[in-house]
Amino acid sequence: MTKSLVRHDPQAAVAAADTVTLDVVVPVYNEERDLERCVRRLHRYLADAVPYPSRITVADNASTDATLAVANRLAVEFENVRVVHLDEKGRGRALRTVWSVSDAQVVAYMDVDLSTDLNALLPLVAPLVSGHSDLAIGSRLSRSSRVVRGPKREVISRCYNLILRGALRAKFSDAQCGFKAMRTDVARQLLPLVEDTGWFFDTELLVLAERVGLRIHEVPVDWVDDPDSTVDIVATAVADLKGVVRVGRALATGRLPVAALRTSLGREPLVVGVPHGMVGQLVRFGVVGVASTLAYMVLYLLLHPALGAQAANFTALLITAVLNTAANRAFTFGIRGSEGAARHQMQGLAVFAFGLLLTSGSLFVLHRWVPDASRHVELAVLVIANLVATVTRFVALRWVFRHRTGSRQQSTFRSATQGVDQ
Repeated sequence: MTKSLVRHDPQAAVAAADTVTLDVVVPVYNEERDLERCVRRLHRYLADAVPYPSRITVADNASTDATLAVANRLAVEFENVRVVHLDEKGRGRALRTVWSVSDAQVVAYMDVDLSTDLNALLPLVAPLVSGHSDLAIGSRLSRSSRVVRGPKREVISRCYNLILRGALRAKFSDAQCGFKAMRTDVARQLLPLVEDTGWFFDTELLVLAERVGLRIHEVPVDWVDDPDSTVDIVATAVADLKGVVRVGRALATGRLPVAALRTSLGREPLVVGVPHGMVGQLVRFGVVGVASTLAYMVLYLLLHPALGAQAANFTALLITAVLNTAANRAFTFGIRGSEGAARHQMQGLAVFAFGLLLTSGSLFVLHRWVPDASRHVELAVLVIANLVATVTRFVALRWVFRHRTGSRQQSTFRSATQGVDQ
């Protein structure tokens, strides 16, 4: 079989290859010394230990040395090795280019220095091939991992992952390990929304996948630091921090269509009839509800002496309803930004009207039956009435927020995807 080595059209090179289950990408920039050793060792491992049809894709990022020549020579020698050449630098750019158009079921990548023991490759990709997981990452920070590296890199890595946990609420343990894989169908939907083309690419992809609700499989790895690495640690750290700020802002403002992706990619609910994410929404709604009830009780008791029962109930309920809608909008249903905020408040006030009718009616009935009821008895009746209204509030707010934000984010998602396709 004749294999075409395309140097200026990477998408054509990918599309021309035979269908395989696993496509392992090795992104390189000026790696003429290490590339041949890496490819030969990886080729031998795939042939001996991986039971799936596999190939190696060398993604050359505008190398200025003999890297491309070495890659082409290896592609001629090995049938399952191919070369994609890019005219621009950037590991993230190389991975996005190859992964987006790969015909393999699973795409993966590893660094050319092979710092990670290859015995972790099969545990990495097997859950993806089976459909159990959507992404898989090697973790150097797992308790069972065995890592050899200097204290400087160790401290920087752990601090960076702590920042991700604090700033972006990330739950995965190791964003930077150069040993990752994902299902190709998932990659095609996520990659158009990943902006970074450098080292932050991994983190941005993982944060987005986690927010969408995809399953991320972690594999403890044995990892030995490459003492000859040319990566500029300081410049990379600065770029990563800038990326954290950018992604955090995009999530806070709702610019990333998380809800739309969750609808199209999210896993089926565990319980039939219980929509995906509803349990988490109920918990967050309950937290907001408890805070709102406490605020309502305090306001009612403070306003009652001056306004009387009905007016105090109306005022306290109105204030807490506005705050409750805003809190549920951001915290429970994850809607950020000012778009649609006024409309959501108006719809929230419609829910407030029902609560007012229920609580005012309860007070009216109480005063007809027990004319001299104390403020504390009134408050107890009102709290019970509010609990009844809370069930209606959750159903109504879930419709308001999920319906509105889903359509808006679907539009954003389509625009982002079409932009990449063009």
